[in-house]
Amino acid sequence: MARAAMKRGRVVSRVVNRSLLESPNAMPPFPWWDRLEADFADRDEDFGLALEDRLQVGATAALDVLVRTAAATAVGALAFPLGYHPRAIQRVRGEAALYTAAADAGDPDLFFRRPPDEVTVRARSAPPGHFVPAKGACRDLSFDSPFVPLNPRLHERWRRHRHNSVAHARHWTHDEGPRPTLVAIHGFGAEAHWLNEWFFQLPDLYAMGYDVMLFTLPFHGPRQGRLSPFSGHGFFAGGVEGIAEAVGQAVLDFRIFLDHLLRQGAPRVGVTGISLGGYTSAMLAAVEPRLHFVLPNVPVASLPDLVLEWRPLGGVVKALLRRLDSSIHEARHLLASACPLSYPPRLPRERLMIIGGAGDRMAPPNHARLLWDHWGRCRLHWFPGSHLVHLDKGDYVREMARFFKAVGF
Repeated sequence: MARAAMKRGRVVSRVVNRSLLESPNAMPPFPWWDRLEADFADRDEDFGLALEDRLQVGATAALDVLVRTAAATAVGALAFPLGYHPRAIQRVRGEAALYTAAADAGDPDLFFRRPPDEVTVRARSAPPGHFVPAKGACRDLSFDSPFVPLNPRLHERWRRHRHNSVAHARHWTHDEGPRPTLVAIHGFGAEAHWLNEWFFQLPDLYAMGYDVMLFTLPFHGPRQGRLSPFSGHGFFAGGVEGIAEAVGQAVLDFRIFLDHLLRQGAPRVGVTGISLGGYTSAMLAAVEPRLHFVLPNVPVASLPDLVLEWRPLGGVVKALLRRLDSSIHEARHLLASACPLSYPPRLPRERLMIIGGAGDRMAPPNHARLLWDHWGRCRLHWFPGSHLVHLDKGDYVREMARFFKAVGF
């Protein structure tokens, strides 16, 4: 593997992905859900790795597979039976027009409605944690989420999720006044503040002069139900329609926090996210033009395809699709309105960047590559590691700093 920095188009990393050289574009034309290969989940990216890197990638990928199998087993046993039995699938198929209209029209505003004006955001001092700025403040922000599902059948179900009806974020600010603000979005089941402070290097970003915020996804952490068996359970337990609505709520609640930051005087706001947070940040790029940049890290691009890769759950899903005489194409279409691949980004390519892992087995690199092609081949950095272990992280942090400078953040 070449050690010198490589620039092929807008790829800025020493890791060479030979698949990018062999295929002109992985993103099919509209409608992508029908034209993307049915075996997309089984396709690997071809990385040109030297022996040392190949061994490191293989070892980190093995950890991904171990954790992925445990997570897939938990989701399959504790979430899948609730919303994905044949009667539930047939019901949502009968309501398909609700969830396909926005994608069919190519208009995200048909699904992602604008938040109401002047939602009251409450602030209180955060309890002592790992990151306490010496000359600044750390506050926990919250508001009563005004989200109402698009599907009337789900209104009562959403009202019963009392904890999920309150949106949460943690906000670190400087005493001197509002600064450019970086908002980070955690991954599935990984909302812990200490974990994300470390992963996103928020203390370092704060020391560089930025204000920083951590946004909590629906059904995670304080938003999960009292009887929820694990954080994030409700995001996927509600069936196909529940996933779409949860993405809709994540986008709406984020936009309310964005309104709040801008009202407070933040001159610029950018967003990054990992995994499911990367998917959410990519979705925001299609909806919210006021963001200064969007930077997904090891993102998911298509949730139905991801599920097929998460064995043993993927085998159960394939069997269910056969039983219902359905296909991955129909599953993609049902979730297409809540998928970033269905709409062009509302930010210019120069303000988009993607980070992907060569050995990622939880959000495999074909997802990052697909999103990259959809975004007109924006800036892209590959690192030689997996979803959980980001080797050579210093390289991509330096590349992020260059990106911030290039976009005037």
